[in-house]
Amino acid sequence: MKPSLQLKLSQHLALTPQLQQSIRLLQLSTLELEQELEKYLQENPLLERVEEEYAPLQPGPSDQDSESAADDNTGNDIETAVSSADDESWLGDEENNYSGSSSSGSFDDDDGDFQDVQVATTSLREHLSSQLGLISIPDRDHTLVQCLIEALDDDGYLTLSLEELAETLPAELEIELEELQIALNHLQCFDPTGVGARNAQECLALQLEALHGDDTSVLALKIVRKHLDLLASRDFIRLKKLVECDDVQLRDAQSLIRSLNPRPGSKYAALEARYITPDVVVRKIRGQWVVNVNSDAFPRLRINSLYAQILSRQRGSGLAGQLQEARWLIKNVQQRFDTILRVAQSIVDRQRQFFDHGEVAMRPLVLREIADILGLHESTISRVTTQKYMATPRGIFELKYFFGSHVATEAGGACSATAIRALIKQLIASEEQKTPLSDSQLSEILGQQGIVVARRTIAKYREGLSIPPVKLRRAF
Repeated sequence: MKPSLQLKLSQHLALTPQLQQSIRLLQLSTLELEQELEKYLQENPLLERVEEEYAPLQPGPSDQDSESAADDNTGNDIETAVSSADDESWLGDEENNYSGSSSSGSFDDDDGDFQDVQVATTSLREHLSSQLGLISIPDRDHTLVQCLIEALDDDGYLTLSLEELAETLPAELEIELEELQIALNHLQCFDPTGVGARNAQECLALQLEALHGDDTSVLALKIVRKHLDLLASRDFIRLKKLVECDDVQLRDAQSLIRSLNPRPGSKYAALEARYITPDVVVRKIRGQWVVNVNSDAFPRLRINSLYAQILSRQRGSGLAGQLQEARWLIKNVQQRFDTILRVAQSIVDRQRQFFDHGEVAMRPLVLREIADILGLHESTISRVTTQKYMATPRGIFELKYFFGSHVATEAGGACSATAIRALIKQLIASEEQKTPLSDSQLSEILGQQGIVVARRTIAKYREGLSIPPVKLRRAF
């Protein structure tokens, strides 16, 4: 066969570096975006943050989505300025500094503010050691108590038995179990009451022993020491027979036990404070729910004026590639928040009843519905709604929270799973404690309201809400 040359034209999709960057920025959370931008700021001298006031990004439709970020129609201010570099007046022009955030991005006093999480400044071991220094005991006992303090976990429990603890101590000290028991008795007299216990039963007993010996505390101590398992399983009939009390006495003892702290050392634990910065803020303005980008979440970037001047005078400078990268990044960050804003506003428009009436009014919603409305791909909506948060008068929610499966109704419509969970929570909250509602009864009640839900589905939703079964909810 004679060799020959042939030309063939075909179309294929190519992910340009700019498009890849746009997709990557879109799927990052706010914290991850900040970390990514810090890396760009360190590597590219042409990029810098804007410190002065900036123009807010108002809600409205965008002509592009994240999958068409390669289009050069956005960010024309910067592009035009660089192409006409002979005119240096643009370098100080504030309009070239994109900072897409709403002036209403932060809550007013009426809406409340975000409180900082208070973290314990004194650890449990420091608190106990300070008390140890105030008591007068032999040095040997002092050392053993300190060893016990170091062996406690964050909840204040001694997880090792005295035998195991004795084996960890140097053999030449010849520590006897009686000495460790004496040291443990000293420790269990410290504040917080219940510290040094080896299990929850001993912890509760120590707290009850510290109370005045009235009839209720004596009965509660008897239950904790011998019948705590029956109380936990709510076997009240058998429990009353064993402790020989009536309903009123048992109810008072139960209330006292429930008031105790099974984790006495927890208030001294160093909690890790995790903050969520919402990407958008929802407010009701003139009767309409409006979404704006949160000013605290939007990074304000611009081209460094000094380096831009150098580049305008030296067109062959090696900074040309970094200038292009800076322009791409600024445009892609703008595109990211444009897309988030469009998706968030579309979600709010379709979940207006939720913002007016709460979870029970949540309607079924799937990613495809928002994708079709905005003309975006479903994968783009998935990226936008993952780890992106919306601050509302009802709390802060991930955008994915507003999507969910549906359950058919007798009228031929559909009810959101979120609304069903809210109804289950309401029904259980208002039930009679002596005769709580079973999963089958909950299914029947919802059926009477036209919502067809199987008993096993009710059980799944209830477990997802961390609500115990009917047996454990029953009071006496």
